[in-house]
Amino acid sequence: MKIKIVTVGKLKEKYLKEGVAEYVKRLGRFAKVELIELTDEKTPDQASFAENQQILEREGKKILPKISDRDYVVVLAIEGEQFSSEDFSKKIETMTLQGFSDFTFVIGGSLGLDPAVKKRANLLMSFGKLTLPHQLMRLVLIEQIYRVFMIQQGSPYHK
Repeated sequence: MKIKIVTVGKLKEKYLKEGVAEYVKRLGRFAKVELIELTDEKTPDQASFAENQQILEREGKKILPKISDRDYVVVLAIEGEQFSSEDFSKKIETMTLQGFSDFTFVIGGSLGLDPAVKKRANLLMSFGKLTLPHQLMRLVLIEQIYRVFMIQQGSPYHK
């Protein structure tokens, strides 16, 4: 199995980098993990709606080439479907049984995601209505992906 996490923006805080690295290491026994950090577009203060749309489009044009035609794509979006950890595990298991072995997760920048990226998604997923920093979301996502495997293994990690 291959898991790719495509994010807009660089991870800056040391503690977040260390947390992500720990879960990448843990996931190594289940899947090949690839982290792709794309540069975010600078958003001017007081940007207009049209300027924001252009920024989203430019970021979308960086994201889409990182997605293979064969990937099962999960895009994090506030309007997406919410899952319990158990249901998320079942969803990944079901998609694996349906023949998917390459999963790509996408986290957009501070403005969100271009509609073209959302259109490419097989699943729009939300971690709730709370607004979280995109860098923190990366750590939360990778921990939940690890939890998927722990649930599937029947591990006591998931309590």
